[in-house]
Amino acid sequence: MSSIGVSLPIQKDSGDGFVMLKNLRQVVKQNLKMLVLTIPGERVMEPEFGVGLKTYLFSNFSEDIYPEIKLKIQRQAARYIPLVTITSVDIFLISPDTNSFAISIKYSIPDIGLKDLIEFTI
Repeated sequence: MSSIGVSLPIQKDSGDGFVMLKNLRQVVKQNLKMLVLTIPGERVMEPEFGVGLKTYLFSNFSEDIYPEIKLKIQRQAARYIPLVTITSVDIFLISPDTNSFAISIKYSIPDIGLKDLIEFTI
C-alpha cells in the first residue's frame, strides 16, 4: 500500500521500514498535533510556528487563559494548516496541584467532508 508520510516519532516497521501514514486523516492529525505541541521559536526557519501548549503549564492557570489558548490554536491552524477548520476547543483543568490540563480539539476538512477529534493531556 502506498504511503503519504512517516509517522512521528519514527519507529521501525518490518513492512515499510518505518511506520508510515497511509491516509490524509492520519497526516492531518499528526500535523495538528505537531502544531499544538511545538513551542514558537522551536522550529528552524519558522520562528512563529506553534502554539506551545506546554508553556502554559506553570503559568497562573485559570479560566481566563482558556480564550487565549483557543484563539492561538485557531490562528495557528488557519495560518499553517489552512485546509483544516477548527470547530471547537475544550480545555479542562485536571489538577491545579499537578499543573495538568486536558484539551480536546474538534476539527474538519470541509473540502473532503472529514471530521475528527484530537485530545491531549499535558
